[in-house]
Amino acid sequence: MSTTDATAGTPPHAPGPRGLAERIVRAGRGIRWYVTTLMGDRAYEVYVAHHRIHHPDVPPLTERRFWRQRSDDQDRNPGARCC
Repeated sequence: MSTTDATAGTPPHAPGPRGLAERIVRAGRGIRWYVTTLMGDRAYEVYVAHHRIHHPDVPPLTERRFWRQRSDDQDRNPGARCC
């Protein structure tokens, strides 16, 4: 059986097994990025990137201090939180 016989019934736009696996991995990464961003897991990383651009001469807060301050801010201003 030649390779053309094996794919004779497959439409030309259908991804092969490798293409499908790459799409699944890419979708998984996108979902992971969305969930970690939504839950705030990347907040310190985003803060440091922003801080380096806008305040390069001032050292950023430590990660521990950042999370403590963020928690204190949320306690003072609960906004739309359920708890």
